Amino acid sequence: MKTALITGITGQDGSYLADLLLEKGYRVFGMVRRSSVEKLDRIEHIRERIEFVQADLLDQLSIINAVKYVMPDEVYNLAAMSFVPTSWSQPVLTGEFTAIGVTRMLEAIRLVKKDARFYQASSSEMFGKVKEVPQNEDTPFHPRSPYGVAKVYGHYITLNYRESYDIFASSGILFNHESPRRGLEFVTRKVTDAVARIKLGMQDYLYLGNMDAKRDWGYAKDYVRAMWLILQQEKAEDFVVATGHTHSVKEWVEAAFGCAGLDWNKYVKTDQSLLRPAEVDLLIGDASKAKEKLGWEPEVNFEELVKLMVENDYNSLKNKNNL
Repeated sequence: MKTALITGITGQDGSYLADLLLEKGYRVFGMVRRSSVEKLDRIEHIRERIEFVQADLLDQLSIINAVKYVMPDEVYNLAAMSFVPTSWSQPVLTGEFTAIGVTRMLEAIRLVKKDARFYQASSSEMFGKVKEVPQNEDTPFHPRSPYGVAKVYGHYITLNYRESYDIFASSGILFNHESPRRGLEFVTRKVTDAVARIKLGMQDYLYLGNMDAKRDWGYAKDYVRAMWLILQQEKAEDFVVATGHTHSVKEWVEAAFGCAGLDWNKYVKTDQSLLRPAEVDLLIGDASKAKEKLGWEPEVNFEELVKLMVENDYNSLKNKNNL
């Protein structure tokens, strides 16, 4: 039985990855911070099957002790300060978690369990002001947020440990991926939740910032499958994981309201305060390498993803409020 340690297990990706690894017969450990309020709703359905170890990405010794305790075959580093707008208001903390935190994880592996396979959650936000379209593993980075900058550091320190210490350390450069488990602060879920509320008469309007930004959106459940495949390869490498299709926020809005039979023009208003200081205008990934070497392809398309999320939010709210 293989053992996996997942940081960020309570997040969208961590919860889906835990589902997948349990299906594959892994012993799954989740690294969680000591907190007076535990947020385990995304993994409540598998809570009894997961073992937890307390550690903090800001505390090197706690991570070393966690790795010593688990002695994992695979480590998936998914924890980060992952909401881009917050990285503007908390840039130093973002750097500590999302950049230096990766180094602390790699140091723990180097010192305690050097044969563990390490997966780093890199991000399409590293491309930022893109140098070419579409973006692949060789596209230069030009991050446009403190989050993007921190992710570039995490990406390169992973590469550095691979080359310097011969650690099996790989990165998945994942483009935007969504699901019903996405946090409400993210634009995709903000939209699908609002559509459900408007349809149920619980909300009047939806306020958004830049609706022209374009993203390559996929389904989180498809993307965690790619993470696992990346660590099953003969040698450590980096892979872009994306659908290869781009859609604007406006297109997401149109599709979501369309699922509920509503005209979005009647309900959506622009709020200038929601605009980013520096915008990432266009992201679209070239996942040819993942397709060729991992045999990975997304199974859920854009329209199916939007419908899945709208229906989930609608049914959840309807049942919760007895409507």
